[in-house]
Amino acid sequence: MENKRVAIAGAGVSGLAACKHLLERGCRPIVFEADTVLGGVWVHTPECTSLQTPRPLYQYSDFPWPDSVTEVFPDHRQVMDYLGAYARHFGVLDCIRFGHRVLGMEYVGVDEETVAAWEAWGGSGGAFGSGDGEWRLEVANSDGHVETHIVDFVVLCIGRFSGVPNIPTFPAGKGREAFDGQVIHSMDYSKMGSKKAKEMMQGKRVTVVGYLKSALDIAAECAEVNGTEQPCTMIVRTKHWIIPDYYAWGVHISKLYLNRFAELLIHKPGEGFLLSLLATTLTPLRWIFSKFAESYYSIPMKKYDMVPDHSLFEALVTCLIAITPKDHYKRLEEGSIVLKKSRTFTFCNEGVLLEGEASPTKSDIVIFGTGYKGDQKINDMFKSEYFRSIAVGSTSTTVPLYRECIHPKIPQLAVIGYSESLANLYTTELRVKWLTHFMDGGFRLPSIGAMQKDVLEWEKFMKRYSRGYFRRSCIGILNIWYNDQLCKDMGCNPRRKKGFFAELSEVYGPGDYANLHPK
Repeated sequence: MENKRVAIAGAGVSGLAACKHLLERGCRPIVFEADTVLGGVWVHTPECTSLQTPRPLYQYSDFPWPDSVTEVFPDHRQVMDYLGAYARHFGVLDCIRFGHRVLGMEYVGVDEETVAAWEAWGGSGGAFGSGDGEWRLEVANSDGHVETHIVDFVVLCIGRFSGVPNIPTFPAGKGREAFDGQVIHSMDYSKMGSKKAKEMMQGKRVTVVGYLKSALDIAAECAEVNGTEQPCTMIVRTKHWIIPDYYAWGVHISKLYLNRFAELLIHKPGEGFLLSLLATTLTPLRWIFSKFAESYYSIPMKKYDMVPDHSLFEALVTCLIAITPKDHYKRLEEGSIVLKKSRTFTFCNEGVLLEGEASPTKSDIVIFGTGYKGDQKINDMFKSEYFRSIAVGSTSTTVPLYRECIHPKIPQLAVIGYSESLANLYTTELRVKWLTHFMDGGFRLPSIGAMQKDVLEWEKFMKRYSRGYFRRSCIGILNIWYNDQLCKDMGCNPRRKKGFFAELSEVYGPGDYANLHPK
């Protein structure tokens, strides 16, 4: 691949890994990073933000955490230091162009009618297609000057938790325009930096919308600043499983959900008759596992009527679970954080008016911790209306990525880091190993029809267990099954443990794939 021109958009967890593995295969990619530092979503997070995944599961397989980091859930600064050390160690920094934002890209050299008619990806099933097509990228530097770059392959590592904020819509006259105070999104909050954010909240009546990671972290900082004098109000539209750690009654829940035995209890994409029969037969055991863990985690939730309407299993399937910030329930007890449950709300002059309440929740600042529109972020990268119409599917489908990386109808491009797992970093690294082996001629992709069929199998799984959250494309509960498919594509043995019982009962992690060498 020495002579191939490859561009990577984004220098976060995925972009760093993609660059490192391409360098190892003789390709020197160019990495465009809109920010001035590496780290992706970790660049702009509140200082109190910590990992949601235990440290041993959140690391690159060939780059362990330093001995100085002993916390189970390292904090924002420790993660940033780790990612920076990884980039320096493997020579990735020299490839990154900081302050360079990809504004858009266009596939040229082959007309769209021909692309749409191809039966093989890129016309050949290989990474670089027939050799006629290439991508034209428009990239703006920090001065606003727009450059044009021509490349043979693009790796989108732009993530889904930044860039385009997800803000609820409101009836006319009942949105933020009706409110006299300040309204921001967690993205704006994070960009301020912790010091300025705390100064902004000091002595103010703050209302945070949401009840997952960003909302919880912002509420924790607000409670730290204002205490009970000006309690932080959290508007909870959906109850979620917010847990202190991954132990229930002394048992690590990975033993219940994240090993090969646990996967036998679930219907899987592409499974045969026997596995399907086994999953059906063992379904009651999966229910028992979930009730066992829920009986423990729900104890503090019951006091505040915050037990979710869905099972813990469903939360894990959709990756909609969060670790509580330190002293979360203590703050609820003392009153520095107040929870208000409401499916809908509107703005008024004095604050927000919740469903079923006659008087408003008076506020000076309203902060949306409501996530991002990752779909739109991908769509906005394409200039072509045809690619924009197919890139992320429709609201009734999952995002159509084969192996959660390759769109069957968009050639010479991969998306890394959109699909979630419960241990994003090492899953991303394995995907990158798969992708770079493919790009280096290690294997060819199946026909477009076969890839689309496989995408539909995974969509069926996600819709079966994820209810309305299937578009999150989370593979967390089937992480091993998914990794097995990548290993088989690369010609590697997917069985990474020693012995039958270890293979069945032990949790997989980065170390199991450290010595994985594609053939």
